[in-house]
Amino acid sequence: MKIKQTILTYVAILVFSCVIFLPIVAVSTEAKECAGVDTSIIDCEDQGGDNGDIENTGIWSILMMVINILTAGIGIVAVGSIVYGAILYSSAGGNAEQVKRARTIIINVVVGLVAYALTYAFLQWLIPGGVFE
Repeated sequence: MKIKQTILTYVAILVFSCVIFLPIVAVSTEAKECAGVDTSIIDCEDQGGDNGDIENTGIWSILMMVINILTAGIGIVAVGSIVYGAILYSSAGGNAEQVKRARTIIINVVVGLVAYALTYAFLQWLIPGGVFE
């Protein structure tokens, strides 16, 4: 039980660090102005044009930043879960219940990653020009 708590603590610290520091590192150093307010995260220079194009708006920039952070978070949690499942599997010894639990964790992580990849591919196919370019 102590190994489980230690691993979950490390994974939580890693996820929290990435969620907090990834946007700070990814931000450019030049100040941009958006509606009279200096910002370094989004650029509101283009307001989408007259044809309703939303790709050059501040909302689109924030949405892409959130999606990128969530994608990184999913990757970090998946790696942490697979490591936890592998440690559980390797420390099972002769305990069949622990082996079954470890295999279930690893299978669930793989299914979740495949589901996320299929959702990503579906969005790329659904929206003309792709969402994440």
